[in-house]
Amino acid sequence: MKIDTPSRQYIALILLALIWGSSFILMKRGLESFSAIQVAEYRLFISAIALFPFAFKQINKFPFWNKKMLAISFVAFFGNLLPAILFATAQTKLQSGIVGMLNSLVPVFTIVIGAVFFSILPKQKQVVGVFIGLIGAVVLIFGSTQIGLIGVPISYSLMVVAATIGYGISVNTIKSWLQNMPAIQITSFAFFMLLPFMTIGLIANGFFQTASIPENHLNLVYLTILGVLGTAGALLLFNQLIKYTSAVFASSVTYMIPVVATLWGLFDGEELNLFHGIGFGLILFGVYIINAVRKRKN
Repeated sequence: MKIDTPSRQYIALILLALIWGSSFILMKRGLESFSAIQVAEYRLFISAIALFPFAFKQINKFPFWNKKMLAISFVAFFGNLLPAILFATAQTKLQSGIVGMLNSLVPVFTIVIGAVFFSILPKQKQVVGVFIGLIGAVVLIFGSTQIGLIGVPISYSLMVVAATIGYGISVNTIKSWLQNMPAIQITSFAFFMLLPFMTIGLIANGFFQTASIPENHLNLVYLTILGVLGTAGALLLFNQLIKYTSAVFASSVTYMIPVVATLWGLFDGEELNLFHGIGFGLILFGVYIINAVRKRKN
């Protein structure tokens, strides 16, 4: 379906926020039956299966042994594999709502990585936005040590930060090296490269034996929804939204995802405090400044 009217575009934006915002609670459910590495591997495996028809249909356009193949490898590793592992591991100790809040740092690190490694110099106001966002992250992480997570190493919060850095590397790689390649090819080819490794990993880590236990079937369904809808389906919808609107409009989902994740966390009995509200507010304000500059450029 074409997303070619304002009403359809806003519906798609809300739907995307609901899907991505719900991914953290789905991950949390999956971790009740499976290990973090199993959750990450299965999420990527089922996403790759869902996207396989797109990759197979255009396999003659796969960039074998050149710079674009290296770039797609970067997207596969930094934009998919690394975040999947880090998010799942972090959620073994952190609340899903907090992970969702920290995920909103993606635009902040997109600017930082672009400036440091890709010579994409930010505007002065974007630097201010980055600074505010990083302060918000520090406040939010501090708040997490005050609500029953005392004793949880700060490394778990930093895993989420590292995952957002990975996304920043992936976004800048696409922008700098893969600008002329259709988004569906980038996405499907990246997962196509991961598929054999995820298959071997699932077998080696005993995923299918664990999945065969009846008590784990419901959480397996949650993980399947996470992979098919929360990863493959959401990426396809996001690409469509960018095609019919703009990157700025589509990126506004950044503000909505952590709200949905937080609401799911509260519904599931998770606890938040004032530091979380202040830190989250600062992150969103920083992201707003960054996107405001981009909007004026467009």
